[in-house]
Amino acid sequence: MLSLKYWYSSKTIWGALISVAASLLHIRGIDIAASDQNQIADAIVNIVGTLGGLLAVYGRLTAKSAIKPAS
Repeated sequence: MLSLKYWYSSKTIWGALISVAASLLHIRGIDIAASDQNQIADAIVNIVGTLGGLLAVYGRLTAKSAIKPAS
């Protein structure tokens, strides 16, 4: 693997977390289909990506100092 990304941008991580949550819910009598789990993981990755972009813009707009240009 040559490219890096944050853990919260990984569909694999979110899929694993959702799978664990689905297993715990199954114990309580609530079933989530595998296809629904995939859709939930995709939605979370999209939402987190959007929130990250908005946070970056907010951070730049409220910053107290300028960005130093590359030399």
